[in-house]
Amino acid sequence: MAEPHADPDSFDYVIVGSGAAGSVLANRLSADPNVTVCVLEAGPPDRNPFIHIPAGFIKTLVNPDVTWQFKTEPLAMTGGRRISTVQGRTLGGSSSVNGMIYNRGQPADLDTWAQRGNRGWGYADCLPYYRRSENRLGTCDDSRGRNEDGIPITDMDWINPLSEAFIQGCVGLGIPRCKDYNSGTQAGVGYFQRAIRKGRRVSAAVAFLKPALARKNLEVRTNARASRILFEGKRAVGVQYLAAPSAPAQEVRARREVILSAGTVNTARLLQVSGVGPADLLGRIGVPVVHDLRGVGANFRDHYASRLVMRARPGVETLNELARGLKLGTQIARWAMGKPSILATAPSHVHVFWKSFEGLDEPDLQCVFTPGSYAEGKVYVLDDYPGVTAGAWQHRPESTGWVRARSASVFEDPEINPNYLSDPMDIRVHLGGMRLLRRMLGTPELAKYVEAETLPGLQVQSDDELLDFAKKNGSTTYHLIGTARMGPETDPTAVVSDRLLVHGMQGLRVVDASIMPSMPSANTYATTLMIAEKAADFIRGRDAVAEAA
Repeated sequence: MAEPHADPDSFDYVIVGSGAAGSVLANRLSADPNVTVCVLEAGPPDRNPFIHIPAGFIKTLVNPDVTWQFKTEPLAMTGGRRISTVQGRTLGGSSSVNGMIYNRGQPADLDTWAQRGNRGWGYADCLPYYRRSENRLGTCDDSRGRNEDGIPITDMDWINPLSEAFIQGCVGLGIPRCKDYNSGTQAGVGYFQRAIRKGRRVSAAVAFLKPALARKNLEVRTNARASRILFEGKRAVGVQYLAAPSAPAQEVRARREVILSAGTVNTARLLQVSGVGPADLLGRIGVPVVHDLRGVGANFRDHYASRLVMRARPGVETLNELARGLKLGTQIARWAMGKPSILATAPSHVHVFWKSFEGLDEPDLQCVFTPGSYAEGKVYVLDDYPGVTAGAWQHRPESTGWVRARSASVFEDPEINPNYLSDPMDIRVHLGGMRLLRRMLGTPELAKYVEAETLPGLQVQSDDELLDFAKKNGSTTYHLIGTARMGPETDPTAVVSDRLLVHGMQGLRVVDASIMPSMPSANTYATTLMIAEKAADFIRGRDAVAEAA
């Protein structure tokens, strides 16, 4: 049995970040009473009530108290705009502020990882870990998990007639209704599955971290911003952290491993300001080189989406009306009584996984539909007229960018450059997605509910006009990956091995979305949970996949 209080600042494992990956790791590692675990979270506890109300994301995403208010660099392909790419900064990380969508993606995503030299990362290898991380509450086959220690995944229970009309219209276009897009067969249309139970968001902190806090061998320190990894030679031995820019530095030591689960932006930045990264960058920011590792901060990818809006016919009830006045009061009352309501829905209601052009074997697009719309140019402000929104983005963008620290201070936001739409194939797929949206919004089944396209408007028709609209109005989907890419040590741009250990270092591991070699054909949350489950087995020396089932 470990003695967790023998030295209050020394643990076997120090985990930086309490998001999806960090919360899973904290739970699984502390299940062994013979080890001690410390989690450092840069943000506060998750006491903000809007975190736990699903519709509260409208409030939390613009709240700097619980989020990193990161912005991208202004780019030609974004019309010179800096795009907000917010990440969670509280217990649960982004799982406390995200859209709660659970989406595994296509089996080929992971098979591609394995084909790139990452042993044990094929779909068959990873499926047991997806199953371990979820508690599917609904009809499913044995590809799904019913683990009571996992994230509860439920079906949409508040259904608007507009959503059903949209689905029927897609079926009329030849897009099949998909029974379960997480079963290994993704193509089709249907309602999203989400991490909501009994009307409340279930973040990774709620599902994994908090149940483990009763263990004496687990300690969580909030408002503790990791500022530097501590090294002895090439071995990570601890983490320095700060409560504020002018606060005295504090240290926590790691006897076995330092594990970075800080997210795609913060993991890359922390490595860089600690001296692990491209030597030329470290020289520019005045950080001594501990290990020249070219790939740190490179291979950055994100999903870039364009959204079309249609005005609904007079008298049609959308989220825009239900979220105001007496109708909102009714919805709040329904939520309080545990009944389906707009307060307990995900931002996107309907999914469509389909093809940007005919002839593809598998979908290369994700499209979403919501029976509501936001005012143009305003952040999460609903239109004052009834409206609906449909958006589309490319599953696997080819465009890559970077995350680079601007200085040695973790209180200065890094340079974030996703290079959206810089690859010609990405432009082709994006335009195909926008044209598919118009077809789906123009079906006879939906026509009795909607009357006109308001954004971008039917005056926008040519490829050049659509691309110009995408540049000026497209946005992130907050699916940031790749800045500590997994790959063999023979690959000069890889950062971690297939056991997620940082190449050339000892006692240093990365476990979060930054290790993804390529973008999954999905939202990234489900796969991040899977990665953490798999990493926990690596760390504990439990490599037998059968144990995960």
